[in-house]
Amino acid sequence: MAGQWVPRDHEELTAGWRLWLELGSSAWPRPGWDGSPDEAVRGLRELVQACAEIIATAGGTEVAGFVRSMHLAASWICELWQGDTTPLDGERVALLHSDLAGFADHAEGVRTLLAEGGGWASLTL
Repeated sequence: MAGQWVPRDHEELTAGWRLWLELGSSAWPRPGWDGSPDEAVRGLRELVQACAEIIATAGGTEVAGFVRSMHLAASWICELWQGDTTPLDGERVALLHSDLAGFADHAEGVRTLLAEGGGWASLTL
């Protein structure tokens, strides 16, 4: 994801802003997490849905590439962990954490590009 993204119009700026907001809360389990892998990836499942909605409205824009990369990254983690309610042991905790951390790193890179190009880099959530 090298380079600089600059929105070409209001539609693309809006799509970038929405993706930036969605990525801010999707990587890690929420405070009410029940300890299951399935619940840990709930935010990623919601992100996959949001990505599909963003693509539907901004499919032909440059930001769509960012959305697709996030959709792909979130989808494969969901495939691995959703529906899994087996209690986590030490090894599975490490695997789940590694998957979520890898996603979070990718998401942070995309968020940075979006914020810099969209003009809202000074904002923090």
